Amino acid sequence: MGTVLLLATEASGEGGFGLNFDILETNLINLIVVIGLLFYFGRGFLGNILSERRSAIEEAIKEAETRQKDAAASLAEQQQKLTQAQAEAERIRSAAEENAKKAKEAILAQAAQEVERMKATAGQELEAERERAIAQLRSAVVSMALERVEGQLKTSLNENAQHQLIDRSIALLGG
Repeated sequence: MGTVLLLATEASGEGGFGLNFDILETNLINLIVVIGLLFYFGRGFLGNILSERRSAIEEAIKEAETRQKDAAASLAEQQQKLTQAQAEAERIRSAAEENAKKAKEAILAQAAQEVERMKATAGQELEAERERAIAQLRSAVVSMALERVEGQLKTSLNENAQHQLIDRSIALLGG
């Protein structure tokens, strides 16, 4: 140990690294006093700062846990609302499909009724046209028959035959 002490004192004299054991020259007492004062008076101050920091951290952790619980509850509520919205959308879609099916059936039934009505109307119009054609043919036949009869009467009916025909018609009428 003596050699280490000797080496340290020699190195410090030459400007190198060494240990100086002179207490007054190294201010070791001053350092011990300052560190002691800091420890004695700073302990309460440092302890307060550390306890405040600890309580702030605990408060932040509690707040984060509370926010996490709130977020989890909100997430569950929103998922429930999403499920309800999906169920409502499915119900609306199925109702729309049912309404569309009913509307389609109603339109098809109405179209079938319209076709039947048109058929009936066409049949009535056809029957009326046939009756009109028959009436025209009858009137044409009657006019032709009258013309022929008049023509035959003028040629074959003399005055004596006319008087007999008139008398017979009067007798039939009750005169």
